[in-house]
Formats: sequence, C-alpha cells, structure tokens
Amino acid sequence: MKFLTRGLFALILITLFQTQLFAEYLYKDEIIHNPKFNTQIEELGSSLYNKTGISLKLIMLKELPNDMSMYQYEKAILDKATEPTILLAFSEMNRAVDIEVNDKTLYKYFDKERVLSPVTSYVQAFILAIDYARTWDDFKKLMSNTGGSILPLLGVKSKKMTLETKYSAAMFNGYLDIAQQIAKKKDIELGHGFDSDTNQEMLFYLKVFFYGFIIYAIIMYLKRWIYKRRHKDETFRER
Repeated sequence: MKFLTRGLFALILITLFQTQLFAEYLYKDEIIHNPKFNTQIEELGSSLYNKTGISLKLIMLKELPNDMSMYQYEKAILDKATEPTILLAFSEMNRAVDIEVNDKTLYKYFDKERVLSPVTSYVQAFILAIDYARTWDDFKKLMSNTGGSILPLLGVKSKKMTLETKYSAAMFNGYLDIAQQIAKKKDIELGHGFDSDTNQEMLFYLKVFFYGFIIYAIIMYLKRWIYKRRHKDETFRER
C-alpha cells in the first residue's frame, strides 16, 4: 500500500513537473492545442533564454477575463516574473494583440511597433498613406511603420486556412520575429533552424498576395472605367 502511495505521489510530481516545464514559454494556450506548435515555441523560447537570459512568453487566450484590459492582464502576469520577461499576448474574442515587458530596457532589443505593424512593406505603406494620411506627419508615420509580422497574417482571408492554422502561423511568426531581433542585437545564434528567414519568406508570399490583389483591383477599375467610357460614347452617338 505504501509502495502504491509513493508511486502515485511520484507520478503526480513528474506530471506536474513536465506540465510546468512544457508551459514555460507557451505560458497559456486556450486556442491552438497543437503539440507541434507547443514544441516549437518551447524550443525557441528555451534557446533564447539560455543564450540571452531573456524570457519570451506567449499567451493565447480565447477571451480576456471580465472587466480586464489586455494591459491589466499582462501586468498581472509580469508582476510575478523574477527575470527579464517579454510577454506576447493574443485574445481571439477581444481581437487584441499586444507586447509588454517587465523591464522597459528590454525594448532596446526589439521594435514593438514594427512587430505589431499592420503593414509589411513600403509599397503597402505608401498605398495606405495615400488613402489615410491627413497630414505630412501622418504620412511619415505610416511610411516608417513597416515590417509587421503578426497582423498581416491575422488579416489574411482564405477558405483553405482554418482559424487555428492562421492564429498559430501569425503568433509563431511574431514570436520568432521578436526572438530574431533580440538575437541580432545580442550577436548570438538561436540554432535549431531559427536563424533562417522563414518568417520573411512567409511575409514575402503575403506581399505577393497583397500586390496581386492591388493589381487585380486596378485592372478591374480600368475595365469598369473603359466600359463606362465606351457606353457613354455610344449613348452620345445615338443622340
């Protein structure tokens, strides 16, 4: 009986230890539940922490607790952190993505605005600036805010892509982007294939998709303009 009790106690300890270890960097996941995604985040987070001492944590929430903002939720977690910590958080129902730190000096290792930018390239920024900028300062701000690695992927609409796939691709891309920026500033290699430009390749295809859409829209606009012009001329001749 004592043997069974000890065995059960040991099993509980091992399970708790493995769960805690596994959830070290994927701090909370209420959406993806994909072992491969978990493994990738843990491997990347562990490599970054072992080589820089910076803990990069990811949170995937279905919805924020009642009467709690994203900042309040992040702060409650960061207040408990005892080491330099960066928190990348996503809430599906609140449609919110944010990055917070428990030490402001951590911002010198990565560009928060760039990671969270909805724009991937200068061409896209220029098009948006032409449409939305009201002042020269607005124009310059939109033009300087490029290279987003999360929001452009979250904004992709595809019938072939499930929400879970889109969320995991976007959040891993952002997580990798932050880790790579830190690694570059610290002049270290992350290893395990995380130093390649996989996320940039993904954004390249996104840009191709975006530009293709823009070209298609321009062609359709020209066709409609030509159609109206011809019909206008025909109506004029009939008169």
